[in-house]
Amino acid sequence: MRRSTLPLAAVLAVLAGCVSDPGTPYSLDTAPLAFVDETRRATEDGRGRFREIFCAVNDAVGRELPNYRPCEDILHRFADEAAGPGDPVDLAAPRAPHPIAVVAGLGAQCFGTIVQPFPLALARLRSLGHRTSAIEVDGLSSSASNARQIRDAVRDMGLARGERLILVGYSKGTPDILEALAAYPELSDRVAAVISVAGAVNGSPLSYDAPQWMVSLLEGLPGSPCSGGDGGAVESLKPSVRRRFAASHELPDDVGYYALGSFARRNEISILLQGTYDELSQIDPRNDGQMIFYDQVIPGGTLLGFVKSDHWAVALPLTRQHPNLAPDLLNHNEFPREVLLESAVRFVEERLLSEPPGSAPAKAGADRES
Repeated sequence: MRRSTLPLAAVLAVLAGCVSDPGTPYSLDTAPLAFVDETRRATEDGRGRFREIFCAVNDAVGRELPNYRPCEDILHRFADEAAGPGDPVDLAAPRAPHPIAVVAGLGAQCFGTIVQPFPLALARLRSLGHRTSAIEVDGLSSSASNARQIRDAVRDMGLARGERLILVGYSKGTPDILEALAAYPELSDRVAAVISVAGAVNGSPLSYDAPQWMVSLLEGLPGSPCSGGDGGAVESLKPSVRRRFAASHELPDDVGYYALGSFARRNEISILLQGTYDELSQIDPRNDGQMIFYDQVIPGGTLLGFVKSDHWAVALPLTRQHPNLAPDLLNHNEFPREVLLESAVRFVEERLLSEPPGSAPAKAGADRES
C-alpha cells in the first residue's frame, strides 16, 4: 500500500512558521568570507573554479536533465568573486571514482523513503560509474549521537584497502559528519573529503525558538520509522552549541572540506518556507528559509559557492517525486540537483587527483589574496 503524503504536508505546514516583514536590504555587494571565523586557518575561495566546472557540466548535460536553467540563473555571483583559472574541465567518466555516501538532515529518518536528499542526483552519479549509498542516522538525535552512527557505518562499509569516501552532508547532516571526524579522527583513513550542501555548519537561529512538540510531531508521524534517540537534534543546531564545538574541536587535516550554500530572494522561496525566511531576514535576508548564507561555510575549508535555492529545493525533489504534495505551497521546489552534485563531485575529484597519494589536501587559503 502506498504511504499517504498528507501527514508530510501537514508537518511541512507547521514547520513554515509565522510571517513577518523582512528587515535588512538584500545585496550581493559584499565578501562572504568576511563573515567566516578564520582564527585557526583561512578558508579557501573556490568559487571561480567551481563556476567553471558547474557551467561546463550544465552546458554539456543540463538540457537533458530536469529543471534546466542557465548557469547564471543558478549560481549567485557576489561582487568579490574572482575569475577561475580557466583550465579545461574534464567531463569524462571518473578514472578512479571515490565511493560517495550521503548523510541527511533533521527528521529525514522520520519520513522514511518519502523524503531523502539527492535520490535522483545519486542515480546520475551511479550512471557515471560512482558507487553511492546513504548513511542512516537518527532523525531526532544530537550530532554527537549521530557521529557514532556515522563512524560505525563507515567502519562497516567494507572499503578496499586505501579506498576513501566522499561524504555528502545535507543540512544537519553536515555537523553530524564534522562531529564524527573530530571525535573519531581515525575516520580520516577512510574519508577523503566532505561536501556540505546547505549545511548547518553554524546552526540556525531558528533552533532557539523551535518547540519540543514540533520534534514530537515528527516522531509521531503515522507509520514513521523515526527513532527519537537522545532527542538532541534541535539543541545541536543552536548557533551557541555549534560555536562551542568549533572552538573546542580540531578537524583532521588530511580530509578536504567543501561547502555549497543556498539562499534566494523571498519570491524564489517556496511558500511553506517564507515564514521562516522572514524570521531569518530580521538578521539577514540572504537566507534559504532555514539558514543564513554565511552559517553554511566550513571555516578552514573551501567555499564552492552559493546557489539560488531555498533550503528544501537544493536537495529534496519533493514535487518531482510527489507531484500531489502541496504543489501550491511547494511552488519553488524545482532545481537542477543532478548538475549541482555532479559538479561538486568533479571539483573535489579534480582536487584529489592533483594531490600526491597520501598527502593532506591543499592548504586552505591558497587561492586567497594576501
